[in-house]
Formats: sequence, structure tokens, C-alpha cells
Amino acid sequence: MFRKVLVANRGEISVRVLRACRELGIRTVAVYSEADEDSLHVWLADEAVPIGPAEPERSYLHIGRILDAARATGAEAVHPGYGFLAENPEFAAACQDANIAFIGPPPEVLEASGDKAAARRLSTRLGIPVLAGTDHPVRDEEALHHARRIGFPLLLKAAGGGGGRGMRVVRGSEELAEALRSARREALAAFGTDAILLERYLERPRHIEVQVLLDRYGNAVHLGERECSIQRRYQKVIEEAPSAAVDPGMRERLAQAALRILREAGYVNAGTVEFLLDRNGDFYFLEVNARLQVEHPLTELLTGVDLVHQQLRIAAGEALVLRQEEVTLRGWAVEARVYAEDPERDFAPSTGTVLHLYEPHLPGVRVDSGIRAGQRISVHYDPLLSKVIAWAPDRSTAIARLRQALASYVILGPTTNLAFLQDVLDHPVFASGDLSTAFLPDHFADWHPDPPAEEAFALAAALVGCGRAKTSPQPPEGFVDPWDRLRSWRLG
Repeated sequence: MFRKVLVANRGEISVRVLRACRELGIRTVAVYSEADEDSLHVWLADEAVPIGPAEPERSYLHIGRILDAARATGAEAVHPGYGFLAENPEFAAACQDANIAFIGPPPEVLEASGDKAAARRLSTRLGIPVLAGTDHPVRDEEALHHARRIGFPLLLKAAGGGGGRGMRVVRGSEELAEALRSARREALAAFGTDAILLERYLERPRHIEVQVLLDRYGNAVHLGERECSIQRRYQKVIEEAPSAAVDPGMRERLAQAALRILREAGYVNAGTVEFLLDRNGDFYFLEVNARLQVEHPLTELLTGVDLVHQQLRIAAGEALVLRQEEVTLRGWAVEARVYAEDPERDFAPSTGTVLHLYEPHLPGVRVDSGIRAGQRISVHYDPLLSKVIAWAPDRSTAIARLRQALASYVILGPTTNLAFLQDVLDHPVFASGDLSTAFLPDHFADWHPDPPAEEAFALAAALVGCGRAKTSPQPPEGFVDPWDRLRSWRLG
């Protein structure tokens, strides 16, 4: 096992990996930009190294500075988290050349699977269904030709990453040029490449993904599926596992398709294969996420398998001891992503200092957080603050637990989507499990929160005072929690 690991990321995923390393007795190194000097991940690491200005291309996307930090601190391995350089084969190769272990697939596998175009070609060769599209990134001058061949509506997709970045729906030729420019700009900022694919857009599908672990000795297991259909602009908002639409027979077919793709690619470490499921029950390969997923806690709660521990052990050369017959899916888990954004203003990012923080501590609830009281939320990065995950023996109880947890969650300072998340969970269509990727546009296009109760103003004033004094992220003495009775009022 490694003695020291550098985490080449920020926010909640950096915190998650740092804590997993500590559980295994591994010393840790955090890296941080000028905007993240007071961030939680910097506080939690054994060592922290500044790597440049706030702009990602000058810090978290700067391969040279990250490797310099690893060499200076004696880190034996680098965990990339997700986003930034997590699926960048140049970064994996640079780690290899520097004799530093990359906790993820080797660079040649990232070329074949982490790149969405290469993954499409592989899936087609294996006979796994894919939607009509381009198997190579398109140039601007040929985009219209391919668009007409595929047919509208179509989807523009960043070839070098995921998380909804660099994705646009185009419903007519007159929209194509501007959508392509916009998608390229966003993809370049998020992943360091502006390569874009075109793909047939499937109306109202379900988004299903399969979690897989593979080691370098040929051992592999799947850990069931997750459903990620509740999305806004192709960015996941609420996920759950298992999926209400997947029966045991379909689960096995999806899992075998995922295993075939990753085995054929020579994949090593944790990976996810994503599919779209239409209303007829037919599934289509979507992409490979050659990294840890944001929603990985769902699988951990459902199976009892710590995916970050497994990543570290596999990267250190250990064989996968888990066998498929030992994997049991137990109960139901639902996850909500808490963002610093304003749902009333078209989900515009929100910045500012976290004046007060009170995270829910309830039975069956897990909070993966990347923030602390007094921390400044920057405009430079993804607005994800934390994830709240609830487990229960059945879906309805898991939803109820998550709803209660979100209602008791207090974040004062930046505007958040807490009230929006609660309303989604309350919706009868969500409760029924009849989901699709169009759920939010269909049911929440004109969402507005309920006005706050008068007592919320008094409570907020008291908590703001606590925040200015920079007290710990715990409720003040004598605090009586009224948040279960309110609509999660937020101070903008």
C-alpha cells in the first residue's frame, strides 16, 4: 500500500479521498489554488501545496505544477478525483513517466475508454447498441453534414469529460453553429480539450449506469446500477440506486455489457459504464466514465463496498478479493447534490462566504461535504458544495429520510438549491418512480419557492451573527431546530 498520496482535486471529492486515505493509514497531500486557500480539503490534509492562481488552467489543470507538488512532498501516487485531469491520458502518462502511480486506468486505456469517441467505436465493435452519431470529434466545417446525416434533434457532447459540461441539445440547423461554439468553450475550460461529438438525441430516456471494479490480474465485479435521470442541463441533481425500472434480468444484461466493454479495453480500477434506457426497455451505450463518479456513495451504501479503498488497493497492485457472488444489493439509497446556485435565477452560480453551516446528522443519512463555516465560495469552479445521501430498506423510506435531512440542512451565505431539492422529492411523479431525463423541464420549469415564515428571519439574523464571529459549524447553545417546519430558507 502507498505511504503518501496526493489528491489532485478540490471540494467534496478531495475531502472524500483524503478521509479514505486516513482510514488506511496513508499520509496525504492536498493541492490548492489561490481561491481555495481557506478550503476544507486544505485543512484536512497532512500537507498542502499551493499550485497557482484561481483559473483552473493555471492550477488544477496544470500538469507540471501538480507533479512538482507530488515530487516535492514525496507522494508515491496521485488520486485525480473526478473532473479536471481525472480522464486525461496525458496526465496519466506524465505520472507514469515520473514514477508516480496514477490511481485510475493506465494512459492507453484512457485513450480507448475515457475518450467518448473511442468508447463508442469499441462498443459498436462489440455489438452493444449505440445511438446514431459520430465516432470521431467533428470539425466546425463538417458539423452540419454530420448533423443532417444523424437527424435532429441531436446532442453535442464533450469528448474528453462528463458531468454535463460541454453538452448542448440542437433541434435545428440554425442552432448548430452557436451551440457548437458554446460547447467547445465550456469543454475546453472544464477538460482542457474542445473536442465535440454529435449524437442522436433520445427524447425522455432514463439514464442508467453500472459500477464496475477491475484489477490488473483479470478479476472483475459489477456492483449494480444507479439511476441518474433527474438532471438539469445534463448535470445530475438527484440519483438513486437501484433503479425502479431495472429488473434482475435487465440488471444482468446491463452488467454483462459493461463488463465486456471494460474488459475489452483492458480497463483497470473503478469505472462506470452509462446507458440510456428507452420506454420500450431497450438500452443504448452512452459512455464510459473512466474515474470515480460523483454519485459513488449510493453504491457504497447499497453494497457495503468502499470504492475509494478499492481504488487505492488496485492501484497499489493488490488483487481484487471481492467476488461477484459476494456482492449483495441491500435496500435503497437516494442522493441529492447541494449546489451554490439560485434556482429562481435560472440556477445562476452563487458566491460568498459560508456564514453558518449545520449539516444533518440523522439515522441512515450520509453527508459528503467540501465546505466549512467561514469558507469563501468561488465563481471559478463547479458550484457543488456537498452531497446528502439517505439509505433505507425501501425507496419511499429513503426518500423520506433524504427529505428530512435536506429540511434540517442550514447553509447561510451563498444561495443554495436546498428548497428546490425538497420540492423535487415531494413531487408525486418522483414518488411514483416514473422518471426520465426530462423530469425537471417537464415539472419544474417555472419553479419558485414558498415564502419564508416570519420566524425564519429572526433565526437567520441570529445565525448570521454567529457566522460573522466565525463560530464552529454547530448550532449555538439553546438552538431549537425549526427547519423541519420551514421551507429551508436561504439568505442570499
